[in-house]
Amino acid sequence: MAQVTLRKVVKKYDETLAVRGIDLDIADKEFVVLVGPSGCGKSTTLRMIAGLEEITDGDIMIGGTVVNDVPPKDRDIAMVFQNYALYPHMTVYENMSFGLRLKKVAKDEIRQRVENAARILDITELLQRKPKQLSGGQRQRVAMGRAIVRDPKVFLFDEPLSNLDAKLRVQMRTEIKKVHQKVRTTTVYVTHDQVEAMTLADRVVVMNGGRIEQVGAPNDLYHAPATKFVAGFIGSPAMNFLPCRLEENAGALTARIGDIALPLPASRTTRYKPYVGKELLFGLRPEHMTEQRPYANGETRNFSVKIDVVEPMGMETLVYFRVAGTDVCARVAPASAVPAGADMPLAADLAHMHLIDPASDLII
Repeated sequence: MAQVTLRKVVKKYDETLAVRGIDLDIADKEFVVLVGPSGCGKSTTLRMIAGLEEITDGDIMIGGTVVNDVPPKDRDIAMVFQNYALYPHMTVYENMSFGLRLKKVAKDEIRQRVENAARILDITELLQRKPKQLSGGQRQRVAMGRAIVRDPKVFLFDEPLSNLDAKLRVQMRTEIKKVHQKVRTTTVYVTHDQVEAMTLADRVVVMNGGRIEQVGAPNDLYHAPATKFVAGFIGSPAMNFLPCRLEENAGALTARIGDIALPLPASRTTRYKPYVGKELLFGLRPEHMTEQRPYANGETRNFSVKIDVVEPMGMETLVYFRVAGTDVCARVAPASAVPAGADMPLAADLAHMHLIDPASDLII
């Protein structure tokens, strides 16, 4: 079993707290992605798991054993970096087998492990090439192969796709997911790219300012964020946030946003009634603010705005406008978009709305 457990882990550089007492449980064979903006503590957390950074306080356990004072080489982990770190004078086979040769593993077993990893990664025909003869994606596969042959308890990935172009990043995301499905080793992956996090992870850990904001399955974070930060960070384009005031009339609630009044679903009345009269933030994703058309849920409200900017994206079009002094983005069908400067009727699907308390940034 290779669970990874963090208990009240702190990392302090002089007077700067990089990681602020986080708790995290990663199950055996689980693929967990740490995501967040630069400086949020995600890479520092990964390096502490690897043993490359000493922890200031708390405990890190791998397979139930506290590894705070265990050197990196004895933690039975394998790390794949943003920099491929391949030896240029060695062949792919020699690069992949190097760690095993240092450990005096039998030659037959080394060959078997390398050939098996090469098959998994589809690089069998590259084994006799040198790194300079490989593309960026092929080099990253070799770096992954070098980790796989060690058969570690835990894989650690530190932004491994950052040096690749956009098309290759998409391809390598798929490859990494395929590899995990075949190898089924506990994996901790760090990225600043929320698309990578959503597509790769069994669970996503969203970090901000050295703290964990929320942990959950990708769809849970997307549809049920706990805080404004998570709601705004997960999803592209980001969720729209608009200042609103809750009003009540004959028991029905309305979100007043500038000149627009959106009657809220009756199913939300009990939940939101304590906030009547308060200044809140109204959150709605661009895909839930679209062109007017018949909707089945009965919780869609129509309004009209003047479009400032139009961005054709092929299969969809993004339109931008302002409401209550705030820039807003909506996703519409290309045929429905109007030119910049024209008025456009839109609809808000309030089944997917969120209200945020600006004092705490918590979604209520």
